Amino acid sequence: MKIFADTNVLVSAFTARGLCADLLEVILTDHQLMTGEIVLEELRRVLTIKLNIPERKVSDVVKFLQKHHVEPIPDKPSEVKVRDEDDRWVLESAIRAKADILVTGDKDLLDISKKVPQLRFISPRGFWELLHK
Repeated sequence: MKIFADTNVLVSAFTARGLCADLLEVILTDHQLMTGEIVLEELRRVLTIKLNIPERKVSDVVKFLQKHHVEPIPDKPSEVKVRDEDDRWVLESAIRAKADILVTGDKDLLDISKKVPQLRFISPRGFWELLHK
């Protein structure tokens, strides 16, 4: 499956051992990892500014992710309304990447899942449970 990872999933995967780190490992092993330039920009900002991770380490993370599918920044955001306007760019990136699943911990994105039938929205825990059925 083509799995688009949202920023919050990637931040958790690269900063803590736990569910998201394990999910990333499974995605890399058994599926196609996808993300977007917009997600990588946000990831870089969160890791350096909010979490104070050294730029060199952040660059290594971004370079690693760039070895997989990275959807270019769309020319416009999704027409689907989301409470946080930035999420519309992430959503459009996942749609344009033709991802099967958007893994996100963002409640605003999870809440609009019925409005985007071509993409399945699922939380990290939900995706883990889906993989282990």
